[in-house]
Amino acid sequence: MTEVLAPCPGTVLPLEQIPDPVFAGAMVGAGVGLDPDAGPTTVRAPIAGRVVKAHPHAFVIAGADGVGVLVHLGINTVALDGAGFTVHAATGDTVQVGDPMVDWDPSTLPEEADGKAISPIVPVVVLDVPAEDISGAATGQVVVGDTLFRR
Repeated sequence: MTEVLAPCPGTVLPLEQIPDPVFAGAMVGAGVGLDPDAGPTTVRAPIAGRVVKAHPHAFVIAGADGVGVLVHLGINTVALDGAGFTVHAATGDTVQVGDPMVDWDPSTLPEEADGKAISPIVPVVVLDVPAEDISGAATGQVVVGDTLFRR
């Protein structure tokens, strides 16, 4: 069993409340959303493993069991072309739980970019895993390192 920890502080939302049909419909996998606390924060690795993808707005870490956990910093934030994000890890790096991944300030996001609404909501999902494969989803307010759910 893998515990997926909160990568940033915020309020846990059910997946279906994420303002993006791909995440809300669990098309990429099961998990939760985080409405991040306002202000500058360092987003941290929610599991230990190898960084499979590292972008300013998102990263994927593959754990020892080979399953990837995606952390996506906001919705439609790819349109920001990296502005407002400072990346600390690169594709191929090995990370431990809690290692710094990206600095950002969700309170500074524009309302839209490239004609698309921007949201600060942070999906945290286990890729290609159905909802029934996760358990113990947190509710309410979490801080970095709290358990979000187990897989």
